[in-house]
Amino acid sequence: MTAKQMMDFLHVAERLKDNTRHCTTSKRRTESVAEHSWRVSLMAMMLVHEIENVDFYKILQMCILHDLGESITGDIPAFWKTEDDSQKEALVLFDLLDTLPENLREDWKALFLEMEAQQTKEAKIYKALDKLEAVIQHNESPLDTWLPLEYELNQTYGKKEAEVAHPFLAELRQLAVEDTKKKLREETPKE
Repeated sequence: MTAKQMMDFLHVAERLKDNTRHCTTSKRRTESVAEHSWRVSLMAMMLVHEIENVDFYKILQMCILHDLGESITGDIPAFWKTEDDSQKEALVLFDLLDTLPENLREDWKALFLEMEAQQTKEAKIYKALDKLEAVIQHNESPLDTWLPLEYELNQTYGKKEAEVAHPFLAELRQLAVEDTKKKLREETPKE
């Protein structure tokens, strides 16, 4: 890889810092895609001694790579994202990866395809973490920033993925759902 290739790629990836997600932080600031990816990666790092017989380096790569296409497309909340949106994001990601040297390009394309196929333990763990981070972030954001559909969605989003990935993630997700229910009880305006 040349220094110029790396610099050009990093300039595109930097957009993830400015591309925002639907959710806000606990202090009402709109969250960036990069912040979401960072915390998904942090969550993976915290599991190194909790889950055995998986490649955590690969999981971290997945966590960092998973929303890179959004540096070009921007974020579309999961509840509005269509199959066409997902395909477009994959296409722009592959176009972006085509700017990299062959060995890196092929490694990252293979990684993305593994993530999409959801057949390996690593891919299942990454996907569960991605969804779980969104649930946790919603719990941390003020309730008046939620859309009405999120009251139920936050209680169901990522349930299957966490259960399939690992019992520890299912337990963590259950704690997040308990936090959601508590938030709804305590912060929903009384009529």
